[in-house]
Amino acid sequence: MLATLSAVFYGAADFTGGIVTRRVAAIPVVLFSQASGLVLVGLILPLLPAAAPRAADLWWGAAAGLTGGVGVGLLYYALANGTMSVVAPTTAVAAVTIPVVTSIALGERPGWLAVAGILLGIAAIALVSRQTKTQAEVRSSGLGPALASGVAIGLFLLTLAQTRPASGLWPLFMARLTSVTLFGVVATAQRRSLRMPVRLAALAVVGGAIDMLANTLYMLAAQLGPLSPVVTLSSLYPASTVLLARAVLGERLNAWQTVGVIGALVAVVLIVRGGS
Repeated sequence: MLATLSAVFYGAADFTGGIVTRRVAAIPVVLFSQASGLVLVGLILPLLPAAAPRAADLWWGAAAGLTGGVGVGLLYYALANGTMSVVAPTTAVAAVTIPVVTSIALGERPGWLAVAGILLGIAAIALVSRQTKTQAEVRSSGLGPALASGVAIGLFLLTLAQTRPASGLWPLFMARLTSVTLFGVVATAQRRSLRMPVRLAALAVVGGAIDMLANTLYMLAAQLGPLSPVVTLSSLYPASTVLLARAVLGERLNAWQTVGVIGALVAVVLIVRGGS
């Protein structure tokens, strides 16, 4: 149940961030959302059992903040400028492929399910990038930024996985602190105005809180249950984003893209199960 809820909230957070960044610049939105997540995890920490993070856990958390922050920034940009129903599954496939490729480089050999998932994921990406002339005229697919975002998020998963269970949510706190600092520096260097309509600022804050809630649910689920089904269920977040995009924005896919989205979701399951 916790893992399923985390997938729902991950997808909702991505959808919310994409909606806001269609109206204002991505940097202020990411800064607001990451800051709200930092506040939320800071409030949750005292309510959880005591944790004992080591310095290495905090450093891995900081690395996760850098990679995850970049991933979220690219994802919001892709969601704002592309088709959400294409961006979400493409990012998910790229993100779960990174840990599998890394494990192969380190000497591990994935099962046939993981190999099939990687091949299906590549085919799915090709299919979701196929647009009709009308679609191309209205909005690009956002495939390039989505793939880059997936790589960054995959690195986020790798770095966060290096922390110990005994560290609790402290690595997430460190990750958010790092990402907030990163985007704060970027906004200052670019002299970005953080002003935006109150309604959009509220949506950005809510999206960041939902994202942190999803992270918390995922970590709790991983601590309570077997990892394979937990990761599998949590990785199905694109379904939530796709359903929201169809329900709220009325996005429609052509036949090839529909097959590609379905293939991407199936690829996520195969890669995670085969690589676990």
